[in-house]
Amino acid sequence: MSSANAQAYPNKSIKLIAPYPPGGGVDTVARLLAERLAARLGQQIIVDNKPGAGATIGGDALAKSAPDGYALMLGSVIDYSTAPLFQKSLGFDMRRDFTPVVEVGFGTVGLIVTADLPARSVQELIALAKARPGSLSFASTGTGALHHLNMEMFKQQTGVDLVHVPYKGTTQFLPDLLAGRVQITMDSMPAHLPHIKSGKTRALAVASTQRSAMLPDVPTMAEAGLPGFETATNYTLFAPANTPRDIIAMLNKVANEVLRQAELRERLLALGIVVTGGTSEEVQARIPLEMSKWATVVKTANIKIE
Repeated sequence: MSSANAQAYPNKSIKLIAPYPPGGGVDTVARLLAERLAARLGQQIIVDNKPGAGATIGGDALAKSAPDGYALMLGSVIDYSTAPLFQKSLGFDMRRDFTPVVEVGFGTVGLIVTADLPARSVQELIALAKARPGSLSFASTGTGALHHLNMEMFKQQTGVDLVHVPYKGTTQFLPDLLAGRVQITMDSMPAHLPHIKSGKTRALAVASTQRSAMLPDVPTMAEAGLPGFETATNYTLFAPANTPRDIIAMLNKVANEVLRQAELRERLLALGIVVTGGTSEEVQARIPLEMSKWATVVKTANIKIE
């Protein structure tokens, strides 16, 4: 490293902001990552949970942190792409105030239906919904949540009319999905795997570019006839904007080394997360594309959060 910054870095503990509560998926990944990064960097990494307001409390804390490499955050590109669409007075902007370090991985999202629904493929679901407009409903974890936006994108690409039923979380809507009171959701796979495998629900497709190792027989959306339909829960390590480039480079190098560990990859896959790794620049290039995609979905669907 050329700069004195990177030569001396890190010489004290590092804070890793998790913008969600303890015990959830982001928190779990943050702790797995913190432990292994700390071992490589030789300094303690303390996970600091700052939940609330759709991950924007944590995002605001990162934006206001000194750009010295001692404050990081594990967050989602999608969260911070959609937040400004619903929170007009947001005090930070992902493009201006964050520097991505690395994409840790993504959680596979599946199009899931209740077992009683007479649709065994995406095309059969589309045909059924067109034959019964407004009679099928989908569950989400709240208006403007990724589940909701995923299904609005599905509606826009297929021209179907489905009724949105918002809940406070997956655990709240699962009983209704299993009972057939709502028929459809598009959600991260892990919570649904036991029910898919027991036949209580069906996964019609996954919304990733490749099939999921969890359900290798389930086609991708592209294979099911919807090319370009991609969405996932995303886990990205961010630093504040203006963090020295050599510190970002060091963190990226160490993070990629950690993400190549077979044991960590297996732990993350058990949580439904596929490790990606890669460069800071790859994430940076994707941010405006994600922001544009979700802005179009929200505007077309005229979604507003009161």
